Amino acid sequence: MTTAASSPHTMNTYGRLPVAMSHGQGVRVWDTNGKRYLDALAGIAVNTLGHGHPKLVPALQDQVAKMIHCCNYYHVPDQERLAAKLVEKSGLTNVFFCSTGLEANEAAIKLARKFGHDKGIENPVIVVYEKAFHGRSIATLSATGNEKIQKGFGPLVEGFLRVPLNDIEALQRLTADNPNVVAVFFETIQGEGGINPMRQDYLRDVRTLCDKRDWLLMIDEVQCGMGRTGKWFAHQWAGILPDVMPLAKGLGSGVPIGAVVAGPKAASIFQPGNHGTTFGGNPLAMRAGVETIRIMEEDELLENAARVGQHLRDALEKGLQGVSGLKEIRGQGLMLGIELDRPCGAIMTQALEAGLLLSVTADSVIRLVPPLILTKAEADEIVAILVPIICKFLATS
Repeated sequence: MTTAASSPHTMNTYGRLPVAMSHGQGVRVWDTNGKRYLDALAGIAVNTLGHGHPKLVPALQDQVAKMIHCCNYYHVPDQERLAAKLVEKSGLTNVFFCSTGLEANEAAIKLARKFGHDKGIENPVIVVYEKAFHGRSIATLSATGNEKIQKGFGPLVEGFLRVPLNDIEALQRLTADNPNVVAVFFETIQGEGGINPMRQDYLRDVRTLCDKRDWLLMIDEVQCGMGRTGKWFAHQWAGILPDVMPLAKGLGSGVPIGAVVAGPKAASIFQPGNHGTTFGGNPLAMRAGVETIRIMEEDELLENAARVGQHLRDALEKGLQGVSGLKEIRGQGLMLGIELDRPCGAIMTQALEAGLLLSVTADSVIRLVPPLILTKAEADEIVAILVPIICKFLATS
């Protein structure tokens, strides 16, 4: 195991593993001691194009030399270019840029509340979900469905109504007598909550219900969007359009970026002075987003994510078939979760020692979200490393 000195000057906010990364190339990274790893985590679904991509690096170098930041008092040409691309890919109409998924989700919450107030609803209520994760600000933390990360930060923000996943009858029942509901807000595939997908029929039913009740349908695609499932956005598998869609993570291939894409029902809710951000839409982040989409198109990475993701899932299912302690393998494309019947945080360290980067979320779910450039041969490497680790863990824990 490699070691890395911990700093006495940074806040103790992360349970860090004893390693520091130095550099990367493709789906490989090296630590400061020279050990090589296969990256099946991609900075938590951020490094869409892997590391050191030969088409991305020169573009970012060019942009850094020209301009890194320009405030939103002025037009930023690449904002228009990136917004046009996101509108084209999503079928929606307008975009607001920020810097993180949390900010995008916070903006979505503000949009929903303003939507309600504009309709004369004094105390708007947003429907959210069990096991959801939308961020760690006080508002997004309140929307999140995880008591462990909420603990110690009360009082939480009011105005959220929590419902179970994939249960349209429960959603109808719990909202039936509440005239204050203004929006339904969820992740198409929950990430931190354990790679829990919303069913396609459920997505269509919620879209219908939102239309019937004049609610906003707000779909958090921060982790599952940007091609990860084999379509630009995971909800597109169900053939629906949201009214509000927060994005971040993979949109900039590692450069901090966030966006809220809105359709006609929500696009004009914000007016000048209602919302803003200093860093959002800066030239470097916008160039990163423009180039990421360009390269994804040129290299057909949506098709790759679908094809290699299915190959990876099939290989994992074959390798783990009949293993006692395996509950389920789920997800889509290159967003997969392997749920065990017990807490398995130790697998993160065991995989690291074996040269594989991954994470464990929701205590018992091994999360794989590798770069979208992953090949079938590299997927086979993941399986060859991970399956024996899982089998040994289940046999001995």
